[in-house]
Amino acid sequence: MTKRLSTALSAIVLLAFAGCAATPEPAPPPPPPAPAPRVEPTPPPPPPPAPAPKAEKITTASTVNFDFDRYVIRPDARSKLDDLVGKLRSVNLEVVIAVGHADRIGSDAYNMKLSVRRADSVKAYLVSKGIAASRIYTEGKGERQPVKECKGDKKTKELIACLEPNRRVESEAVGSATK
Repeated sequence: MTKRLSTALSAIVLLAFAGCAATPEPAPPPPPPAPAPRVEPTPPPPPPPAPAPKAEKITTASTVNFDFDRYVIRPDARSKLDDLVGKLRSVNLEVVIAVGHADRIGSDAYNMKLSVRRADSVKAYLVSKGIAASRIYTEGKGERQPVKECKGDKKTKELIACLEPNRRVESEAVGSATK
């Protein structure tokens, strides 16, 4: 039994050495490197948004004159007011200010009422042309702001004609441009 054991042991030792002496199997080659990820060129950032256009303030004015002791709009004044309305069609209207004036003939109280009536008649005309009444402010200045001085104290045709520039309504419209 010893011989068998010795032979078995010898066989085991030989097998152990034989396994060590054998050439190892070559290791499998490393896998090829992964292809580089495709890099898409990044588009440039979009341009910043254009700044919102600033509202451009627009002011337009018109002066219309009146006959002596009257507040009815004359035909020549209508064409001036029509021009004003035409300009306002392309404006985001904020306000129209109509200021009435009178000449110095008559009492202060009467001229104040007359100047207010003149401003109100311009407002009524503008409203009839489509301007919102809530956008029109009126006031009367009476005879306090003359634009022309004339000689004389008596109510003559010459004095009445000379003072015509003082019988007026000055209208100023303020708004911003619409695009």
